[in-house]
Order: sequence, then structure tokens, then C-alpha cells
Amino acid sequence: MGIQHVLVRPLVTEKSTSDLGSDRTYAFEVGVASNKVQIRKAIEDFYGVNVTQVRTLVIRGKNKRWGRHVGKRSNWKKAYVTVAEGQSLPVFDAGL
Repeated sequence: MGIQHVLVRPLVTEKSTSDLGSDRTYAFEVGVASNKVQIRKAIEDFYGVNVTQVRTLVIRGKNKRWGRHVGKRSNWKKAYVTVAEGQSLPVFDAGL
């Protein structure tokens, strides 16, 4: 599985930049089929940092209505990645 299938995008939200960024933890949207080992390797290869911890969770898609039609949004996976002491990710530090 390539890096483009493991890392979908960084989640730059108010919660991920203020609360999580202070303790070197960053949030990413990752592929649903990716596991913690693949996520760790992709972050280390792409950003050149040492990852100390990876936590994942699956966000269940909501049921939605469009008029009389009923559907469901897709499930997606989120990963919280903690990097080593003294390191940071440049994509999250650009706005601070």
C-alpha cells in the first residue's frame, strides 16, 4: 500500500491545532484499510520525524436524507500521531 493510500490529509482544525498541537500530537485522515505500523512508517518517511505513538479510530458515517431519498455517508479513519520530543510537523506550525 503506497503512501498516498495511507495518508489522505492532515486534519487542520481548531481542536487539532490548539489542544493536540501543544503536546506534539497531530491528527490525520488516513485510509480505512491502513494500520498503525503503515501510518507510522508513512509519517516518518514523508515528514522525516520520529513517531512515538499512533492512535486510530474509525468515524462512522452519518445517515442523511436528501428530500425523500435516504443515504449514508462513508466511514473514514482518523489517526492521532505523537512525534518525539523536540520535533514538530511543518504543516501544522505554518499557521501559528
